[in-house]
Amino acid sequence: MQEEEKITAEEQLDQEQKTSDANWYVVHTYSGYENKVKANIEKTIENRHLEEEILEVRVPMEEVSEIKNGVRKTVQRKMFPGYVLVNMVMNDDTWYVVRNTRGVTGFVGPGSKPVPLSEAEMKPLGIRTDIVSVDFEEGDTVAVVAGVWKDTIGVVQKMDMNKQMATLNVELFGRETPVEISFAEMRRLV
Repeated sequence: MQEEEKITAEEQLDQEQKTSDANWYVVHTYSGYENKVKANIEKTIENRHLEEEILEVRVPMEEVSEIKNGVRKTVQRKMFPGYVLVNMVMNDDTWYVVRNTRGVTGFVGPGSKPVPLSEAEMKPLGIRTDIVSVDFEEGDTVAVVAGVWKDTIGVVQKMDMNKQMATLNVELFGRETPVEISFAEMRRLV
C-alpha cells in the first residue's frame, strides 16, 4: 500500500514538473480561423494523447458594447484577431503538431524559434500562472460561495489544476448536472 502511495506522489511531482515546464506561446493563424484552429489543435491533442504536453488552447475574447439601430448590446470580440494562445511544453512533437495544424501560419518569434510569453505579457490577458492550493479534492462536498451558483452545494467530480476549475454535480431541475466552477468560488464543507 505504501508503494502505491509512493507512486502516486511521484506521479504528482512529475505532473507538477510538466506544468512548470509549460509556457504560453502565441500562434499566428489565418484571420477568421482562430476558433477552427483551436478546435483542430484540441482534437489532435485528444487523438494523439498529448494532454500532458499541450495543456490549454485559448482564443482571448473581450466584452465590448455595440450600438446598432439605437440598441446597445454587449458582445464578445476577439482581442487579437489572427492569433491563438497555446499553453504547452515545447518539444519537437508539440511544435510539429501545432505548426502543422490547418490554418496555422507559424509561431510568433524570430525565425522558426517560438518565444514564450513573459509574466508581464500574460497579466493583461487574465492568465494566472500561480497555482492555488485547495483544501478539497475529488469526492468532497463543497459549498459555492460566489458567482452564479452561489449557495449551491455539490460534490467535486473532477479537478483541473491548470484551469483552476472543478466540475461539481449540482441538482438542477431535479437531476444531477455537472457544472464547472472556479476554485476561488467554493469552500469545503466540514
